[in-house]
Amino acid sequence: MGEGPGYWPAAPDLVVEVMSPSDRLTPVAKKVRDWLEAGTRIVIVVNSRRRNVTVHKPDEEPTIPTEEDTLDGGDVVPGWEMPVKNIFN
Repeated sequence: MGEGPGYWPAAPDLVVEVMSPSDRLTPVAKKVRDWLEAGTRIVIVVNSRRRNVTVHKPDEEPTIPTEEDTLDGGDVVPGWEMPVKNIFN
C-alpha cells in the first residue's frame, strides 16, 4: 500500500470505500485491486450516487447486494451486520 510517514505498513482486513459524487469508477477499481493484492480480505465500495454497494473479496467475483440484503463481516469481523438499506437512509 502507501509508503512513508502516515501510512500503516500492512493491509487492513476490511476496507469501506465511500465514493464521493466526484469519484470515478476506474480509480476506485484500481484502489480495490491494490487493497486485495496487498492482502485485504473484504473491500466494500459504497456508491451513493447509484445507491449500491459492491463487496469484493480475493479470488471471488464481486457481489452487489440489494437494499433488502444485509452486509456481514464474515470471519473478518465476526458478528458485524448492517442492512444495506441503512446505508442510504
